[in-house]
Amino acid sequence: MTLTWSTGAVRLLLRTDDDGPVSLLSLRPDGPPDGPGVPLVEVQAHGHGRFPGSHRYADTTIGARLRYRDHSASADELRVVQHDDVTGLVVTSVFRGVADVPAVTAWTEVAVTGEPVHLQAVTSLSTGAFLVDSGRAVDELDLVHGDSDWVAESRWHRTPLREAGLVPMDPTAHHHASRSRFALTSRSSWSTGEHLPSGALVARDDSWALSWQVEHNGAWHWEVGETVDGAYLALLGPADGEHQWARVVTRDQPFTTVPVSLAIARGGVDEAFAALSRQRRATLRDRRAPELPVIFNDYMNTLMGDPTTEKLLPLVDAAADVGADVFCVDAGWYDEDGAWWDSVGEWQPSRTRFPGGLGEVTDRIRSHGMVPGLWLEPEVVGVRSALARTLPADAFFQRHGARVGEHGRFHLDLRHPAAVAHLDEVVDRVVRDFGIGYLKLDYNIMPGAGTDVGGLAPGDGLLGHNRAHLAWLDGVLARHPALLIENCASGAMRMDYAMLSRLHVQSTSDQQNPLLYPRISAAAPASVLPEQCGNWAYAQPGMSVDEAVFTLATGILGRLYLAGRVDLMDEGRRALVRSAVDAHKALRPEIAASVPFWPLGLTSPPGPWVATGLRAGSTYLTLWRLPDASPDVALPVPHLRGRAVEVTPVFPLSTPSWSFDWDADGGVLHAFHDGTAPAAVVVRL
Repeated sequence: MTLTWSTGAVRLLLRTDDDGPVSLLSLRPDGPPDGPGVPLVEVQAHGHGRFPGSHRYADTTIGARLRYRDHSASADELRVVQHDDVTGLVVTSVFRGVADVPAVTAWTEVAVTGEPVHLQAVTSLSTGAFLVDSGRAVDELDLVHGDSDWVAESRWHRTPLREAGLVPMDPTAHHHASRSRFALTSRSSWSTGEHLPSGALVARDDSWALSWQVEHNGAWHWEVGETVDGAYLALLGPADGEHQWARVVTRDQPFTTVPVSLAIARGGVDEAFAALSRQRRATLRDRRAPELPVIFNDYMNTLMGDPTTEKLLPLVDAAADVGADVFCVDAGWYDEDGAWWDSVGEWQPSRTRFPGGLGEVTDRIRSHGMVPGLWLEPEVVGVRSALARTLPADAFFQRHGARVGEHGRFHLDLRHPAAVAHLDEVVDRVVRDFGIGYLKLDYNIMPGAGTDVGGLAPGDGLLGHNRAHLAWLDGVLARHPALLIENCASGAMRMDYAMLSRLHVQSTSDQQNPLLYPRISAAAPASVLPEQCGNWAYAQPGMSVDEAVFTLATGILGRLYLAGRVDLMDEGRRALVRSAVDAHKALRPEIAASVPFWPLGLTSPPGPWVATGLRAGSTYLTLWRLPDASPDVALPVPHLRGRAVEVTPVFPLSTPSWSFDWDADGGVLHAFHDGTAPAAVVVRL
C-alpha cells in the first residue's frame, strides 16, 4: 500500500505495508509509483539496539518493528502514525509544506502507551528517496557537505559517495550490507562550529538533487549509509553516542525531535541550494525587516571593543553621512577597567567610558535618524561578576554538582526562570532607557556536553536549554516587535535555522583580513538567505581605491555590514563608501527575493578568482580578483545560455579596468581586468 500527499511542488510517496515499517519512497512530483525504501523513523533505546550492530543510525530493531497505524492530512500538513507492539511506543512523523515551495519540514513525535522507554536516539527523518527520485545508483551520486570554523567558515566539498565512505562490498557473501557511512556531527552548542547542518545529494550528471538542513541551535548529527534495503539519509538532533543524550518517555512525558527540512531540485548544486533558499524564506517567522536596514558596527577593524564617547561621536556622524540606518555599539560598552571578559553579566553602561552617560551616544545616533544598537552576550556570566553569586545555583549549567566554567565564564541555563527574568530585565531596560532598536547577540563559549541539573543526561539538559533559548527569543520579539536582532556566535558558529527563522541578520564571519573574506561571503548563501548574510565591509582611510572597493564589494549582494574608520576618511574615500551603500540599497528588494548561484562552483578548490551570484528579477555577480590571479576568467552562467546579455556595473559605477564578453551559445561570461589586484566589481547581467 502507498500513501501520497502533495503541496504542488513536492509529492510525498510513502509505503504503508502491514509487514514492514513506513518508508518515504519519493518526494518528486512526477516520481515513480513505487521503489525501494528504508524505515522512515529509526529509534534506539535501552534494550532495543541495532541489528546488525554498528555506529550508524540505521537498522534499529524498533525502527524495523514499527507498523503503520493511521494518518491525517490537510493542505499543509501530513501526520503518519506508527506503533511498536513490543515497547508500546507510538511514533508520529509530521511533514509540513508550503504551496509551490519544493521542500518540506519534518520531525518525529514519540509517545508511549505502556511502561517508560529510555530513548538513546530518534531520527527526525530517514529516507532513501534520493535514489528513487534521481534514478541513480550509489555509484552515480555525489555528496555535498560543508566544514566551518572560526574565520574559516563555509568550506564546501563535493565527493562521490563511494569515496566519501560508502564502501562497496558483497552483501550476498556476508549476509549483511556494508556498515560504513559518511557522518557529520555538531557537538555542544556551536551548531556550525565544525561542520554545517546542511548538505545535498546530487546526481553525478547534475540532473537531480536532494538538499537538507537540520534546524537546531545545538547538537545534531546527519549521515548517509547503506542497508540491505538501499542507501539512506538519516537526520537527527542529539543522540547518546555523540552527545551524551538520553530521554525517558512516559505516558505523561512524550518527546519531539528537532525539525529538519528536505528540498528537491531538477539540477545540480546551484539548484539544490536555490530550493533550500526558497524553503528558508517560506518558513521565516513574521520577523523580517523587508527594508533591510544598513548596519554600521564599531567593532570589526575599527574600535575593536574599545568604545568611548570621544571615539564614538565622530564615528556616529560619519556613519550617518555615508547612509547607515543602524549604528551598533559593540563589545566594551559595559567595561570599567579593561578586564571585562570574566566580569560580564549585568550589562550596565560604563561610567568611565561614557562620562555623560551612554544616552549621550544613543541620542546622537537617533538625532541622525539612525537606530541605536548594542552588543550583548546574554547566555554567559563572568566568573567575577556579582551576578554569579546572586543568581540561584540551578540557573547555571552544572555537571556533577559543579558549575560548568569555560574561558572565565559560567553558562546560564534558560530553563530556569531566574535566568530568563534576568535577561528579560536587561533587554527591557536597554530598550526603555536608550531606545535600542537593534541587538547584536553574541555567543563565544561552548559548555561541553551540557548540564545534568535535574538528573537529566547532559545532552538532554543542553537540548532543554536550546529550546528554552528559542522560547526566550520569541518572548523578546513578542514584547518588542520593532526590535531587530543579529545572530552572532564568534562570527558564524551558530548559523542554523532554529535561530535564523526568528532573527534578522547573520554575521558570516569574524574574518579581519579583507583578502580572506570573499571566499567566506561567497559561500555563505548556501547556509543563509542572502538578505540575512551580514558581510563585513570595512574600508579604511589608508586603503587604495581598489582595496576599498574590494572590501566594500564583499557586502553588496548580501546584507551590507559596515565598519571601518569612516570618521578619518577624506571626502573622496567617504564618497566611495556612500556609493556602495547607495548601490546596495537600490538592490535590497531583489536581494530579498533572490536565490544564490556560484559561477566558479560552490565546491571548487580555492583559486585566485572568487565569484558569487544572485538570481532575482535580474542576475547579479560579484567578482573578486585576488593577488597573483591571471587577468581574465571564464564564468559559466548556464541559466542565461542562449540569451542576449548586457553587462552593467553596479559597484563601482566607473569600471575602466574591467571589460566583459558574453558567449551566448556557451552561456559563459568572460571577464577581463587590466589593473592591479586585489580588485572587485559587482555587475548586473
